[in-house]
Amino acid sequence: MPANLPPQYQKAEEEYRKAQSAAERFEILERMLVLIPKHKGTEKLQADLKTKLKETKADIQVEKTAPKGGKVYRFPRQGAAQVIIIGGPNSGKSRILRDLTKAEPEVADYPFTTREPMPGMMAWEDVTVQLIDTPPITDSLFEPYLLNFVRSADLVVLTFDGASDDSPEATATVLDQFRQRATALSTMTGFDEDDFSKLNVKTLLVVTHGRDSEVSDRLDFFREMNSTAFATIQVDLDQTPDRELLRRSIFEALGLIRLYTKAPGKPADFSSPFTIPIGGTVEDLASKVHRDLADKLKFAKIWGTSAADGQSVGRDHVLADKDLVELHT
Repeated sequence: MPANLPPQYQKAEEEYRKAQSAAERFEILERMLVLIPKHKGTEKLQADLKTKLKETKADIQVEKTAPKGGKVYRFPRQGAAQVIIIGGPNSGKSRILRDLTKAEPEVADYPFTTREPMPGMMAWEDVTVQLIDTPPITDSLFEPYLLNFVRSADLVVLTFDGASDDSPEATATVLDQFRQRATALSTMTGFDEDDFSKLNVKTLLVVTHGRDSEVSDRLDFFREMNSTAFATIQVDLDQTPDRELLRRSIFEALGLIRLYTKAPGKPADFSSPFTIPIGGTVEDLASKVHRDLADKLKFAKIWGTSAADGQSVGRDHVLADKDLVELHT
């Protein structure tokens, strides 16, 4: 029997994935247990949630009593989304951050130049996206904080040096390190339906030195080692068109649409669009504008491609990229 999980549960699940502390996770898990439909198709998931609640309650105590001084990094979300850049040594992670943002990470020809995570803001058209560069991952090096970074990310950029014969095995090692920690770099984001402890995270494979003469052979070898059909982009970061293509590809991989708003009788605000997932509704936008607005919402007027200009629509109306929306309470 299918679970048929309601939108409210799915939103709570997304909040859980992005929670930054055990106390936050515990509160959201309690809400998920209330929201989940109670029928045979969800019995295993209900049991998983109850188990996770017990484990998270213990985690809260561990966090309270844990000695201070360990490496902890928290970057408040900024822009339309948070994208984590990961990869093996010398795979081009820091170069991507440097070329797409105003951040100034150390970029060198030798490995392990990145020792701490570094954020930067990538501009694309009229939106910004937060990129976070991270230390390299090997079979013997995995910073513990990376797991939460990746599990709470809106998207992972996995770097692959197209000019290196070491890249196939080095990149497969990155995947394996996360797989050992119940996290799969994947084509989509969401918890495993059969095991709530396992999480899939949507990943874009970025091949740097993508015009190398032997890049196809190296990618074929990597795909033989890993069957996941990642969305893939090959770039030469020395080329301006390739850098711009990478910006667009990262934003498109996020699966977001941009929406502009206006108050009744007031001019439209085109300076800073709101973003919601593709397939999002008027109600989703209202919740993004203000948490109480969705409850008071009566209807909206739309100018754009999802409706005739000035058409009145209900809260369930599905919006399209660059729609202008006038919310009425």
